[in-house]
Amino acid sequence: MLPARSRLAGHEVTNQPIPRGDADLWAEDPALSALAAGFGGDAGHLAARGRALGAPDLRAAGREAMRVAPDLRLFDAGGRRLDEVVFHPAYHRLMAEGLGAGYAALPWEGAAGGHVSHAALVYLHSQVEPGTCCPMTMTYAAVPALAADPALAAAWRTKLISRRYDPAVAPLAAKQGATLGMAMTEKQGGSDVRTNATRAEPAGGHYRLTGHKWFCSAPMSDGFLTLAQAPGGLTCFLVPRWLEGERNAIRLLRLKDKLGNRANASAEIEYEGALAHRLGEEGQGVRTIIEMVHHTRLDTAMAPVGLMRAALAEAHHWVAHRTAFQRRLIDQPLMRAVLADLALDWEGATALGLRVAAAFDDPAPEARAFARLAVALAKYLANKLCPPLVAEAMEVMGGMGYVEDTALPWLYREAPLNGIWEGSGNVICLDILRSVAKEPAAAAAVAAELEAARGADRRFDAALADHRARWPGLPAEAEARWFAESLATLLTAATLIRHAPNPVAEGYVAARLARAGGRTPGSTTGLDTAALIARLGPST
Repeated sequence: MLPARSRLAGHEVTNQPIPRGDADLWAEDPALSALAAGFGGDAGHLAARGRALGAPDLRAAGREAMRVAPDLRLFDAGGRRLDEVVFHPAYHRLMAEGLGAGYAALPWEGAAGGHVSHAALVYLHSQVEPGTCCPMTMTYAAVPALAADPALAAAWRTKLISRRYDPAVAPLAAKQGATLGMAMTEKQGGSDVRTNATRAEPAGGHYRLTGHKWFCSAPMSDGFLTLAQAPGGLTCFLVPRWLEGERNAIRLLRLKDKLGNRANASAEIEYEGALAHRLGEEGQGVRTIIEMVHHTRLDTAMAPVGLMRAALAEAHHWVAHRTAFQRRLIDQPLMRAVLADLALDWEGATALGLRVAAAFDDPAPEARAFARLAVALAKYLANKLCPPLVAEAMEVMGGMGYVEDTALPWLYREAPLNGIWEGSGNVICLDILRSVAKEPAAAAAVAAELEAARGADRRFDAALADHRARWPGLPAEAEARWFAESLATLLTAATLIRHAPNPVAEGYVAARLARAGGRTPGSTTGLDTAALIARLGPST
């Protein structure tokens, strides 16, 4: 490809970074490659995906999928109802790439390290186009929830873990692969799903649903898990999108005009007597759906880390190829302090997210208990760190970072999403308190993980002792955020102490536990900036 012209009629373009070109999202990311392989992920497969996703054509497809919004088609030319969403071809390409790589299938195919490999794919795909991650994540997470009904699992599981992406408007039996979404949220309740008012009436061995859902993620999925009030109480249902010979009575009212996640459609829908299959017992809806939520939370812990990595990669490329005041930006001490400080949060969130994914792979009871609590801690902390990190990366690039020609604006729009999806901050913190109070095995498993890191760094030991002295028992509800942040930061530090290079682990403990400096990025003293910045990628 011929380079763009730099000598223009009125001036010559200088001091502008060269295009990134091919970016190997695996080989240039030592945190991901070491941790994913160390925790049992399929390094060969992930390396191939990192090369493919970093190629300019797939990155361009991601930008195109974001640029052209999904189009709602309610009726055909004759006035018959369609209730369909039309996507740009780039969206379909990215869906095919992700599902073909096993995004939804890897954990359920029986290979070792399936959840770690899946979590790494979430991280990689989020750097290129995160909107398509939503339907793929829900498809992945629906598989364990279907275990509540062996007949439904037999009908759907094979199609959900197929590596064939099939967007055809057709019933399940005619599909090569299927996706499954969620439709839970109602206007009056939000996170309080027990107040859901959608009705489910038994009808000939099935149910008919009537009611409104304020938020339906990925409305062109082949089915949805949803909650409705059956005669026996709040119940979980699987609602197929397409029936044999007809369209199910699911009406799309409008697409949500969202801040970010633009490639993916999110809709407001109405059930008008839609056919549904009960999943689990009547009155056990929350207990049934929680298995899906548990798995989607793993992805909402990993996706923000991918966004953090993408933002840092853009900022790092900029400072490595731009000069100011007769020096490269990357050689200037204050810029190095900022980048090194930001890198600590990315390193920590990567390590904790993949450590939690490894617990999902481990069948031991203590690992399962650890995952139940640790996934909420990882989700909470990663999503609180992501927006300010992306904002700082934008500031590193100055005015250019605020312009849509760069990736930073879409990363900034996307940054808050995963902190809201599958439980906003307060909901997650209250869940953490419930887990500590009602699941002694989960609290004990996290405590054991912290104990395993004791003795390596006196500052970590002191911070752990302070945490336990402050909260010898369950904290008051008003302190739930403080408690969750403290515990998640300690767990991150423990993971880094055991699995990261010394400059990373020691820097994290100094900056996040010993508070060696101020509150804003770049105000931490004593960091090994050279070692931390080197892990962001090549600087030439």
